[in-house]
Amino acid sequence: MEKQTLIDDPLKAELSALYQAGDRHYHNLVHIKAMLALAQEYQGLLDDPGAVEAAIWFHDAIYDSSARDNEAKSAELAEKRLAGHVDPHRLARIEAMINATATHQLPPFRDEDALNDAALLLDMDLAILGAEPAVFDAYETAVRLEYGWVEEPMWRAGRAAVLKSFLARPHIFYTTEFRDRFEAQARENLGRSLQALQDQP
Repeated sequence: MEKQTLIDDPLKAELSALYQAGDRHYHNLVHIKAMLALAQEYQGLLDDPGAVEAAIWFHDAIYDSSARDNEAKSAELAEKRLAGHVDPHRLARIEAMINATATHQLPPFRDEDALNDAALLLDMDLAILGAEPAVFDAYETAVRLEYGWVEEPMWRAGRAAVLKSFLARPHIFYTTEFRDRFEAQARENLGRSLQALQDQP
């Protein structure tokens, strides 16, 4: 599998500008760089590191906390920017990985290598859940800022539902590597955050 980057300097500059918008408190360039660092760390497990890198760069490129189609629009942007630079099959794989970050459910790939890459991408996206408590708490604060337009009772109900959905999964992370590294701390963080939401008057 070809490994050269699909994200050249002009495209990196364009995407970086999107991630540096003032209303992004978590879904910003820091998040992208953290995922890229994980992709580098686990590169030996990836079938197509270039496709995963592209999916990371594009997956939150379009972000409006009041919209429900951010991932679909981000995938469309990837299609526009990468069409002609990558074969259609590989581009479809990148788009499917981007769209999968909407629900954090694996895309219906038949190819085991593609499925494994998607699992690793989703795990990288959620690695923040298994961060040290202070880092996780800063993430929670940043996400709340992004949803500043949502009134507190509605925020608490909505956020609690999200946290419960992750805690209800047999595993938060798909891969053994990420489960071993992050699962226990993620469950502790999510449980603590859920309790705090429910304890508020």
